[in-house]
Amino acid sequence: MGAGMSINPPDLRPDRAPRPVITEAARPGQPRIGMVSLGCPKALVDSERILTRLRAEGYAISPDYEGADAVIVNTCGFLDSAKAESLEAIGEALSENGRVIVTGCLGANEDYIRGAHPTVLAVTGPQQYEQVLDAVHDAAPPAPNPFIDLLPATGVHLTPRHYSYLKIAEGCNHKCKFCVIPDMRGRLVSRPAHAVLREAEKLVEAGVRELLVISQDTSAYGLDRKHDTHPWKGGEVRSHITDLARELGRLGAWTRLHYVYPYPHVRDLIPLMAEGLVLPYLDIPFQHSHPDVLRRMARPAASARTLDEIARWRADCPEITLRSTFIVGYPGETEAEFRHLLDWLHEARLDRVGCFKYENVEGARANALPDHVPEEVKQERWERFMETAQAISAGKMEAKVGTRVEVIVDAVDAEGATCRTWADAPEIDGNLFIDAEFEGLAPGDILTVEVEEAADYDLWGRPV
Repeated sequence: MGAGMSINPPDLRPDRAPRPVITEAARPGQPRIGMVSLGCPKALVDSERILTRLRAEGYAISPDYEGADAVIVNTCGFLDSAKAESLEAIGEALSENGRVIVTGCLGANEDYIRGAHPTVLAVTGPQQYEQVLDAVHDAAPPAPNPFIDLLPATGVHLTPRHYSYLKIAEGCNHKCKFCVIPDMRGRLVSRPAHAVLREAEKLVEAGVRELLVISQDTSAYGLDRKHDTHPWKGGEVRSHITDLARELGRLGAWTRLHYVYPYPHVRDLIPLMAEGLVLPYLDIPFQHSHPDVLRRMARPAASARTLDEIARWRADCPEITLRSTFIVGYPGETEAEFRHLLDWLHEARLDRVGCFKYENVEGARANALPDHVPEEVKQERWERFMETAQAISAGKMEAKVGTRVEVIVDAVDAEGATCRTWADAPEIDGNLFIDAEFEGLAPGDILTVEVEEAADYDLWGRPV
C-alpha cells in the first residue's frame, strides 16, 4: 500500500459534490470573482453555468478570497446540517472578503440568510442565473476584452478536466416527506434531448473521458415533455432516459447514471450496460426497506419486489454495481423496522452504500410526524448499519483480487496514481491505487489493472 494514501472513509456525505478545482489566472486589471460551491453535484453544475457566463463577460475566476472582487456562495438547504454549513461558509466569505453574493437552494429563504448575515450584497434562489449576474455586475463591473476573453469551448468546469457532471433535468415531482427539494427547485423540467447531447459531445471533444449524468430524478427524464423527439445526427432522439443513455454511450466516454429512481423502465437500461454502451453502475436512492417506513416517507413500499428487480438486473448484467443511500432513525422507526433494513441489506448485498441519520429540515412534512427517534438511538443504528455495509463491501473487494479491471486515473503524485474502476464514482465511492509502475500515467488515462490487494472500500493493483 502506498504510504500516505488515504483509504476512502465509510461515512462520506452522499449529498456532497467534489471540491471545486480552479486553476486559471487573471490578467492585470481584470475583475475577479470567487466561488464557493456547496451541496450536491447538481449545485456544482449550477456553479459552472454561472462561472461560464461570467467568464464570457470578461471576469476571471479567483481561487482564493484575497484576490476576489466579490465572492459567490452557492448554498445547500437539503438538511439542517447543510444549512448550518452554508451559513458558516457565508460567514467565512464575509470575514475573508466582505463582498458576498448568496445563491442556491438556501437562497430561496432570503430572510433566513439575512437574519444571520445582514451585510451580504444579494440573495438569489436556485437557478436564478440572471439575478446572480446582475449582482456581480453591481459589485464588480465587467471589463471584457473581446480579443482575450474568448470562452473555452467547454465553458468553465470546477471538476478535473477528465470528468464532468451533465445535468439533464431540474426539479422533482415526488413528495417525499423528508425532502424540501421540490419546494426549492420546483417540479420536473427536462432539458431537450438534443441540447443535452450537444453539450455532452462538446465535453467529449474537449477531452472529458467520463460523463456523470445527474438530476433530481434521472429516470423520470422527459416525462414532463411527454418524451418528445428532437433531431439528432440525421435522425431523431426521444427525451427518455433509455434513448438518451444510448446516445450518450455512443460518444465514446464512460457514461455513469446517478439518482435513478427504481421505475419499471429502468430495466431497459440494463442491456445498454451489458453491451458496454453505459457503465454497469446504478445509483438508486432506496432510503429504506420496511414498507411502513417507506409509507411514512411517502415513497413506494415494495422492497420485496425491489429485491426481485435487483436479482433480474444482476442476471442480465452480472458485473453491475449498485449504489444507494438510506436514512436511519426516521420518525417512528422501530427496532424491528430497523432490523428489517439490516436483513434486507444482507440479502440485497449492495456494492456501495451511503447512510444519513434523519434530521428535521425546515418546511419538511416529516417534522410533524410522531415518535421521533432519540439522537443516541439514531447514532447506534447508523453505526450498526455502516458495520453491516462495511462487511459486505469488504467481501466484494476481496473477491476482486486477482481479476483485471479497467480504471480511470484521477491523480498522480510522487507516491503513486489514484484511480477509479467502473464501480466507483468520484468522491463518494472507493479508489484503486497504483503504487508501482505508475510513471507516465496522467489524469484521464484509462488502462487495465490487475487487482493485487483489497481493503474494506479500496483496491490496489498494477498495470498490465
